[in-house]
Amino acid sequence: MRLEDLGLIGNCQFSALIGRSGDVVWCCLPRFDSEPVFSTLLDHESGGRFVVGAADGGMGSQRYLENSNVLETTFETTSGKFRVLDFAPRFTQHDRIFRPTQLFRVVEPIEGTPLVRVECEPRLGWSKAVPAVLQGSNHLRFEGFASSLRLTTDIPLSFVAGHPFALTGRRYLALTWGAPIEEPLAPVCDRFLAETLRYWQRWVKHCDIPSQYQREVIRSALALKLHCFEDTGAIVAAMTTSIPESPGSGRTWDYRYCWLRDAYYVLGAFRLLGHFEEREHFIEYLLNVAASAPDLKLAPLYRVDGGTDLEERVLDSWPGFGGEGPVRVGNGAARHSQNDIFGEMVLALTPVFLDERFSAERSKATLDLIQRLARKAIALAGTPDAGIWEYRTEWKPQTFSSLMSWAAADRMGRVAALHTPATLHEFEQAATRIREEILAKAWNPALGAFAGTYGGGDLDAALLQMATLRLLPVDDRRLTGTIDGIRARLSNEGWLFRYRLDDGFGQPTVAFTICTFWLVEALALVGRHADAKTVMDRVHAVLSPLGLISEDLETSTMRMWGNFPQAYSHVGLIHAAFAASPKWSEVL
Repeated sequence: MRLEDLGLIGNCQFSALIGRSGDVVWCCLPRFDSEPVFSTLLDHESGGRFVVGAADGGMGSQRYLENSNVLETTFETTSGKFRVLDFAPRFTQHDRIFRPTQLFRVVEPIEGTPLVRVECEPRLGWSKAVPAVLQGSNHLRFEGFASSLRLTTDIPLSFVAGHPFALTGRRYLALTWGAPIEEPLAPVCDRFLAETLRYWQRWVKHCDIPSQYQREVIRSALALKLHCFEDTGAIVAAMTTSIPESPGSGRTWDYRYCWLRDAYYVLGAFRLLGHFEEREHFIEYLLNVAASAPDLKLAPLYRVDGGTDLEERVLDSWPGFGGEGPVRVGNGAARHSQNDIFGEMVLALTPVFLDERFSAERSKATLDLIQRLARKAIALAGTPDAGIWEYRTEWKPQTFSSLMSWAAADRMGRVAALHTPATLHEFEQAATRIREEILAKAWNPALGAFAGTYGGGDLDAALLQMATLRLLPVDDRRLTGTIDGIRARLSNEGWLFRYRLDDGFGQPTVAFTICTFWLVEALALVGRHADAKTVMDRVHAVLSPLGLISEDLETSTMRMWGNFPQAYSHVGLIHAAFAASPKWSEVL
């Protein structure tokens, strides 16, 4: 199984990954961080599966219906041609977004009389236990789940066990968690499909996009939206757990949670796209998280409901993606100190107080929170932590964490000038102090660049963000030297590693996708537009056929690794595409 052969569907309540075989290889219900119902992604033999595909097991070709999250898989067989449309309903109904925990699969012939195979075998989460099956007249009910799981279909139930049958007309399958489909199946499926298509295409029309790389940005925008858990406002880092960062590495992590840092980056991408409701929802999520931590001792990540029960454990009975275990559930990084998150949360809230379009979102609670976050960031500047890359070795003062502390103080000063003038001097003074500390303690003359840690000798690709955060003028030699040093020493076949040091699991052997996109953005910001365009043209060409991106790239094989799709990577593409593209006024 290859990540490049998987498509994503969802509706901001749950998601599913579907392979070219027509198999739902990964789906957690009823939400992203729930236990899996279908899971051949991590156990090809014993994981649950839901196949609607060719009887001979052949692969189909996949595409998304134009500007939507509706996935089409087309199969050509010796007996005929057919397609499967997969989607999760999402549209406006009764002035609210309708997003039920329901997966629809529509299969229809295109040519001839193709032989089709349908098989639905869910599993009871991590136990992989087989549920009891109760058969109705037009449905199968699977027993043992926390809520009712039912497959309703107009395909003869005798065929929903892998027995090939001739497809002579359009057929429907609806897998529902909770309330089942009670209406006639065909018309409700067709209506939901039409409404869902209309919703996504209207959503895309409301996106701002750059003058170039438009299709890639649109797909990244649609993928990012599916990482938003609308019920609480949480934004997850990825849809999967335990896809290794590289083969044989043992670097397998559970990413189905809300990293506060990642959420900030996602919100920045939505800002470029002209979508702001995601930030409104996330602020509510953040206020709830902060309310449970009066001392603002925030964890780097939380469950989508704000919960903190994230103890990391290994599931020995699961072989893992392609046999590349271990499979992990939960994430030990929840116990880390990652000081940069306080700065990123300040930056996430800053637009509320600096942009008059969002004045209605201002409240005393939000203003109080942003002040407290800024003061926390300032207090932590220069102290040891695990940093943005979540090192599992000895903690040191991370330059990037201090950079975000400076950004928090700097931006809070701008907020204070407008809303709390009495605190302006406090934040301006803190910003000056932290900036001077970074310049004195992180600059390494031998490297000709800023080091990843105070007094250190290793580079960190995250420091490319010095350009976007505007710590130094764009013509400052220390900034350009850092960009050039990172590009020269962390590059492998044109792709950037996060770092070269041993992080407790050995030295990384794959490129971290977003770092190369950061390079594009940094080059553009310091005026090297042709250079930025060259890098962008190269990297955007390795997207999956559907335009989806994972966390990591093995440069020797150009194969994707790491949890998939990765919100971080799609954020990077969006920012880089805007940075590398000419302004619309220059092309129209």
